[in-house]
Amino acid sequence: MNFRNTTAMALAMTLMGTAAFADMEAARAFLDAEIGDQSALTREEQEAEMQWFIDAAEQFRGMDIKVVSETITTHEYESQVLAKAFSDITGINLTHDLIGEGDVVEKLQTQMQSGENIYDAYVNDSDLIGTHWRYQQVRNLTDWMANEGADVTSPTLDLDDFIGTDFTTAPDGKLYQLPTQQFANLYWFRYDWFNDEKNQADFKEAYGYDLGVPVNWSAYEDIAEFFTGRDLSHMGVDSEVYGNMDYGKKDPSLGWRYTDAWLSMAGAGSKGEPNGLPVDEWGIRVNENSQPVGSCVARGGATNGPAAVYAVTKAIEWLEKYTPPAAMGMTFSEAGPVPAQGNVAQQMFWYTAFTADTVKPGLPVMNEDGTPKWRMAPSPHGVYWEEGTKIGYQDVGSWTLMKSTPEDRAKAAWLYAQFVTSKTVDTKKSHVGLTFIRDSSINHESFTERAPKLGGLVEFYRSPARVAWSPTGTNVPDYPKLAQLWWQNIGDAMSGAKTPQEALDALCADQERVMERLERAGIQGDIGPKLNEEQDPEYWLSQEGSPKAKLENEDEEPKTISYDELIKSWQ
Repeated sequence: MNFRNTTAMALAMTLMGTAAFADMEAARAFLDAEIGDQSALTREEQEAEMQWFIDAAEQFRGMDIKVVSETITTHEYESQVLAKAFSDITGINLTHDLIGEGDVVEKLQTQMQSGENIYDAYVNDSDLIGTHWRYQQVRNLTDWMANEGADVTSPTLDLDDFIGTDFTTAPDGKLYQLPTQQFANLYWFRYDWFNDEKNQADFKEAYGYDLGVPVNWSAYEDIAEFFTGRDLSHMGVDSEVYGNMDYGKKDPSLGWRYTDAWLSMAGAGSKGEPNGLPVDEWGIRVNENSQPVGSCVARGGATNGPAAVYAVTKAIEWLEKYTPPAAMGMTFSEAGPVPAQGNVAQQMFWYTAFTADTVKPGLPVMNEDGTPKWRMAPSPHGVYWEEGTKIGYQDVGSWTLMKSTPEDRAKAAWLYAQFVTSKTVDTKKSHVGLTFIRDSSINHESFTERAPKLGGLVEFYRSPARVAWSPTGTNVPDYPKLAQLWWQNIGDAMSGAKTPQEALDALCADQERVMERLERAGIQGDIGPKLNEEQDPEYWLSQEGSPKAKLENEDEEPKTISYDELIKSWQ
């Protein structure tokens, strides 16, 4: 018996190579120390998945591979923990760099323009899906997995388990990017303040309806007014209180506020999921062949239409009236932590990427038992919004393989992309960063247990509502070139240098100039821009759908809903 076991082990080591045996030891050590029972797979299935990575990586052992992503909690975990585990298990020397989001796009652009292989894989937002599809400079993963990449594509990848692949699929039906983290912008509010009897009674007396989660912008505005400057000493709050949080510095991150669906929340776009067609939340219109045909109302776009002007006007008004004065000079990253400091009642547009930092013990917004004093809920919609229209944004950071990356390097990087998104590690990764990409993790029993401490995040991702939140769609033909126009033009409105109408007129004209250049160059072929002739804006405003004519009354009847009733409707 002993002899046979020893012989079998020796034979296995000969077949696998002694290094592979050591790799499996590294895999087991990683599973013991890091994963435990926080996985959608059984331990036996985890080991089988790790064995597949070991075998598939054999041909790349000793290779040095570099990948890059922006710096958020999830990617820090990948870079600091998962990259090392992957290297130990596979023998591929993996370096995962963390840089700013703008720098990621810049490196990507440089590689697209020069053909020089700067990184072997990029995590970049699925907002670039329209860019990648039209320029055809990234490997489409559908064909890659079926052909050159077939030998390095995991049989347990299970694309159907991913929640974001609709966002990384182009109009040609091909998958161009693999999601590795995903977060939404939702409404954030002080649940304890809203449920306080005195606050409820005072609000009802002042406004004539119940204090609750605002369904529309009219209610949001009333709540912002009610809490700004309110005395909450009866709740132990001594600092100045504000009813809104936002930011307004003329900085690239100001553009994200608006391209990340502020206009869609107002109701500027067409109906449709995951994005409005023919007019998207940037106000860009496409024809039946997905060719961008305009951004200004005169060409059928909505970037400078009444709904967009209403959206920017409200944002500025709320910043000036109901927001901490310092916010006007803040960037995205500076403003993000402010609600957790305990003097903000609500925020219309709060990225759930901040959840991990907002549930830390000891914060003024946390109870001693580890439950939050706040909750998140769907963002309210503006007066131009209609049922069936996109209502919010999801950021989907996704693995992208450039065609300029040599095949062997792309294969090795693809193994890492699958490792950090694998069912073995994803549930644990989701607990660290709270940026869900797989149904199997969202529905894992460990998140059922943790849900009460995450303020509605799990309930949102388990709800049917989540499909109305989506990234930038495929109407945007060149995300890097167009995105930079937003912060510069919106910044002019924020500073008062231009009215919202003037700023948006300039923005849509700038967008059309970029699209005209793309059309003249012919670089995107028959899926690139093909601008409409300009017409009297009234021609477009008088038609059904977006762009929408100005309403005589932009102050609709305010409406709220009880948070607890809302959660019940999701279950």
